[in-house]
Amino acid sequence: MNDTATATVNLEDLRSKVKAMYTEVAESPEGNFHFEMGRVLAERLGYPASELDHIPVESMESFAGVGFHLDLARIQSGDSVLDLGSGSGMDSFLAAIRTGTAGKVVGIDMTDSQLKKAQALQARHGFPQVSFRKSYLEELSVEDDSYDAAISNGVINLCPDKASVFKECHRVLKIGGRLAISDIVTEVQLPPNVVCNASLWAACIGGAMQMENYLQAITEAGFRMETVRENPEYRFLSKSAVGATRQYGVKSVSLLAVKV
Repeated sequence: MNDTATATVNLEDLRSKVKAMYTEVAESPEGNFHFEMGRVLAERLGYPASELDHIPVESMESFAGVGFHLDLARIQSGDSVLDLGSGSGMDSFLAAIRTGTAGKVVGIDMTDSQLKKAQALQARHGFPQVSFRKSYLEELSVEDDSYDAAISNGVINLCPDKASVFKECHRVLKIGGRLAISDIVTEVQLPPNVVCNASLWAACIGGAMQMENYLQAITEAGFRMETVRENPEYRFLSKSAVGATRQYGVKSVSLLAVKV
């Protein structure tokens, strides 16, 4: 399987650029980015307005997701949910509405500014079942077989070792646990000059994996694929990102896989 390998891009340079971009997303969501952000984007992707009305506005301002997948996650009252790359907390807060106070939601992120913002919103708006912690997705500080669902939106494409991310998801989910993801993939394998560009990784392009390889990495981690759907309502903004979309078939998909 031809993954976007760690050796092709400098890991520290990549993480530094990703953190810098998503620090700006947290602190200056009104800025100019390669991608859309905010509530208008969320609603166009399929997030119910009736649910968005009940979460902190600031969490939506910094929302930079690429699809909708909470319906696929089938979150129920009392569930334990892991939000991978939780950002400013929009998906975590929405998941918490579904789990109720009998459940729990843990958001994982590596960017200090995003964590600080999400933690402040949690404290201010009264979501006692939600917490946030710092970690890389390849090395989750979470116990084995402890969660009913793991969700992620537009983040795994930023990880250099996606196979390790999916193996970690399998480790922490209970048998029958649901992995519900929206992410960026490609129709064809990206060339080395794109893969080696850390700035394009941070823009959600350089790290995008060819779709068949992405799905294969999930099944090889021990999941059964149940649903895959494209998100045609998602689009990039910058010229370079739009050009990559056309040249390499960069696109958004949402999927559900179940731990077996």
